[in-house]
Amino acid sequence: MTTLAELIGALDAAYPPKLAESWDSVGLVCGDPGDAVTRVLFAVDATAAVVDEAIDWRAQALVVHHPLLLRGVDSVAADTPKGALVHRLIRSGCALFAAHTNADSADPGVSDALAAALGLTVTGPLDSKPQAAVDNWVVQVPRSEADAVLAALFAAGAGGSGTYRDCALRVPGVGQFRPVAGANPAVGAIGELQRVDEDRLEVVAPPSARAAVLAALRDAHPYEDPAYHVTERAALPSGLGIGRVGVLPEPESLREFTVRVAAALPATTWGVRAAGDPDRMVRTVAVCGGAGDSYLDAATRLGVDAYVTSDLRHHPVDEHLRRGGPAVIDAAHWATEFPWCAQAQTVVQSALPDLETRVSTLRTDPWTVSATV
Repeated sequence: MTTLAELIGALDAAYPPKLAESWDSVGLVCGDPGDAVTRVLFAVDATAAVVDEAIDWRAQALVVHHPLLLRGVDSVAADTPKGALVHRLIRSGCALFAAHTNADSADPGVSDALAAALGLTVTGPLDSKPQAAVDNWVVQVPRSEADAVLAALFAAGAGGSGTYRDCALRVPGVGQFRPVAGANPAVGAIGELQRVDEDRLEVVAPPSARAAVLAALRDAHPYEDPAYHVTERAALPSGLGIGRVGVLPEPESLREFTVRVAAALPATTWGVRAAGDPDRMVRTVAVCGGAGDSYLDAATRLGVDAYVTSDLRHHPVDEHLRRGGPAVIDAAHWATEFPWCAQAQTVVQSALPDLETRVSTLRTDPWTVSATV
């Protein structure tokens, strides 16, 4: 039996909640983590029609990109639009889970799925998140006590690096010290210079474990005043972050590339439009699933030929082009994020192959009518 908790674990591993923006609301909206799950439906939005589909298909979990309850709420009463959906899901035994900006910044994430749909080879993020901060601890300890001190540091949370544990560097050396009045040395005597065979230990640890590591060091070290030094690694770029930059197999005109985008994404009333010289050649492309006008400057700094996103506005685009920025392609918000559904489905299928999964093909883009004269 696969539980909802196991489904959440697989999704959180792919789209870590810590990557979510501070204003966001991600994770489990409703549902009992202990409940059994056999069917999972994926969609961008938890609209009434999508909820109907999940219930009619007898899914036990609906996984969406956009949170249903993003803004602060003080009621999910059944006589409110969103509250009614929550009540229907609960009564039908269907959990609701959202992966939003954490899925945007994950590697791979929303924009990787968009880039793949457009045939791009990804080279990195549009707006990189720095790697998580890490402390480097350097400790001098008598060689005879090195194993015990290391064990204490590991137990306190040090020594982890990715999928490895109990990591450390040990360098043999000779330490020296001279106790003075008031000291209570474990080795040597007051006033005498003491030399001891020691190991220099180096371990890494998250800053959140700093107090626990220091307490463990003081408790396990034989000296009353152990020698140690802590430094925090400088912020370094990573593969995580909003948007992606990629390269087309061959250059093509902006006119041709716009057709490529339209063909790759699901059709919407909004359609696909571009701004820039139609004959401009495009090879390097930045993409950002969802609303991305705040990253126009980032695309310009990276020197790409074109930028694909959604929800672009007149004045920002006009000013962007006047400053010599790359061509921009504006598609429907829902359409640029829809490829993520298949990515999330693959994540769950790989981790929990016994589950039956399905991507909703319902168009949840809110625009329904367009007209040209």
